[in-house]
Amino acid sequence: MKLIIQIPCLNEEQTLPITLRDLPKKIKGIDVIEYLIIDDGSTDRTVEVARKCGVHHIVSFPRNRGLAAAFRAGIDACLRLGADIIVNTDADNQYCGADIPKLIEPILEGKAEMVVGDRETDKIPHFSKTKKFLQKFGSWVVNKAANDDISDTTSGFRAYSREAAMRLNVVSEFSYTLETIIQAGWGKIATANVPIRTNGVLRESRLFKGIRNYVWRSMNTIIRTYTMYRPLNVFLSIGSILALIGGSFFIRFLYFYINGDGQGHVQSLIFGSSMLVVGIQIALIGFVADLIANNRKLLEETLYRVRKIELDYLNKESFESQEQRQKRKMTVS
Repeated sequence: MKLIIQIPCLNEEQTLPITLRDLPKKIKGIDVIEYLIIDDGSTDRTVEVARKCGVHHIVSFPRNRGLAAAFRAGIDACLRLGADIIVNTDADNQYCGADIPKLIEPILEGKAEMVVGDRETDKIPHFSKTKKFLQKFGSWVVNKAANDDISDTTSGFRAYSREAAMRLNVVSEFSYTLETIIQAGWGKIATANVPIRTNGVLRESRLFKGIRNYVWRSMNTIIRTYTMYRPLNVFLSIGSILALIGGSFFIRFLYFYINGDGQGHVQSLIFGSSMLVVGIQIALIGFVADLIANNRKLLEETLYRVRKIELDYLNKESFESQEQRQKRKMTVS
């Protein structure tokens, strides 16, 4: 059983050694533990420090591409390297590395395919009341969109089984945290929560410029991701609301028309008819979008099968190469 711990990095030469020092070297049920960092266009000595600290694998971007792109690249690299379980953590040592055994336990026991570390944000002293409220409200919104029950949806401390990792398709340019939960919910990937500890703050977050920016980009991600998986619900709801508004104005006109005062309420007829037409059109768009969403499911399943075949071939080739090297060593000796 091979575990790879991946760490997205952007100018983390100061904090990376602290984070690596906190990671476990041995875990019951795990035969091999390796570390992988994704250098997201760092301009400092992050890569050099990683090598000095004994990081096994390094993926480097020539320029900054963002957290979501770094996460995608890390998952792909981990799968190619034969990881059975992938843990994602942050380079700022926000999460307690000693909790990784607890994080991967549901996967080892076969109870979950994706595990999210619950920071229990109510207990974090440096979180403001506003941030705690937004964390709770945001998690409630994401769970409604995902039809799931994840306590801390923005937590980046997560574990994925190989099977779950192969099914992930992150398209967001902002962050992977919300999108993967919605995808897991509608993709029937078994999820679990595990309470974890957090460490003191070493630096401020670089993911967003402020609370408003974070809320706006998070809501945008939630709406876009939910619409990808449930377009009929979204467009049919919007279309129905517009059609009801249009219908009410149309009925208003009919009421006055029957009572002999139709000429004075032509505006209601025009507005009501327009809203009815727009509402019906949006509902029809929903049906077309639903067909596209079904096609997306087929494409995701095809991508999963292609990825599985490719990775199985790479792992088989790697295993055969190892056997050949061992045979050569035995022949020489």
